[in-house]
Amino acid sequence: MSATKVSTASEAPVVLKKNYLTALNEAIDEEMARNPKMLCQGEDIGRLGGAFGVTDGLQAKYGEARVVDMPISEAAIVGSAVGMTLNGMTVMAEMQFIDFISCGFDQIVNMMATYYYRTAGEVNIPVVVRGPAGAYGGGALYHSQMNEAWFCNSPGLKVVCPSTPSDAKGMLKSALRDGNPVIFYEIKELYRRNDIAEELPAGDYLVPLGKAAVRREGTDVTLVSYGQNVYHCLDAAKKLEEMGVSAEVIDLRSLVPLDEETVFQSIAKTHRVVVVNEAPMTCGFAGELVARISTKAFHLLDAPPSRITRMDTPVPWVKPLELHVLPSVDKIVAESLRLVKF
Repeated sequence: MSATKVSTASEAPVVLKKNYLTALNEAIDEEMARNPKMLCQGEDIGRLGGAFGVTDGLQAKYGEARVVDMPISEAAIVGSAVGMTLNGMTVMAEMQFIDFISCGFDQIVNMMATYYYRTAGEVNIPVVVRGPAGAYGGGALYHSQMNEAWFCNSPGLKVVCPSTPSDAKGMLKSALRDGNPVIFYEIKELYRRNDIAEELPAGDYLVPLGKAAVRREGTDVTLVSYGQNVYHCLDAAKKLEEMGVSAEVIDLRSLVPLDEETVFQSIAKTHRVVVVNEAPMTCGFAGELVARISTKAFHLLDAPPSRITRMDTPVPWVKPLELHVLPSVDKIVAESLRLVKF
């Protein structure tokens, strides 16, 4: 599952395998070295190196003026980031958990997202708001959310969610150079998963925002997802193969902008599609994608487009209940088989 290589400063051999967390740390480090007008701010990101260690070592390297420990106020973190970009800075603003991005919601959707439009394209807001997201780790209702649909619904924001270390690094670097506000979802359950560690491309490489990746080719059903659920889809595809069903797996990587073309090209082969994400079903991004498929690719379908999401409930703390409300490999397999037999 390698990244799309957009630009490479060197053709030197790839380095040792890196996990998702290390890839993010490298991306921030390299962009701070490249751009002296970039700074980072968030709760405990300096001395502590972040709650999960994404910014570990950066304050010691770049100083307290560029890696800033902020008070517990997401509104202040985002609001001051917007102000600094108006004065020529690029800002990485960390949410300690993406759940608490809601405390900075007004600054993001009413200020950050609208500046370019309000100024008729004269003012860019180069802010990346990033943080750990997702469930499956027993974080319960306050530390398990995927609230990406809030921001997909806010014109002016780009929204991305990488699933691999190489994409995490390449897409974060792209986001920090984009010039527009980007909401960057990191899946905390992937941070230290060594089984998905990768050899990262050498040199200064970027992964474009707005381009999906085909993680597995197939002919009978298309599984579309992003973040951690990509791995559930890949595991489901392996089980389906044992049952004689060939599943293609599409990793969206970017929600806004959205690569519809790759999804439609896959459906043109398989004629069936299941969209999987771990946000609630009602008004979630899976429903948006199913709507677009129904509107623009209806003629390609041999079965109704389907979605598997979290139930419309907060994420429970008790493990069996948590797994009950979330997408799973077994749910994906069962729904894929239903569509194939439709």
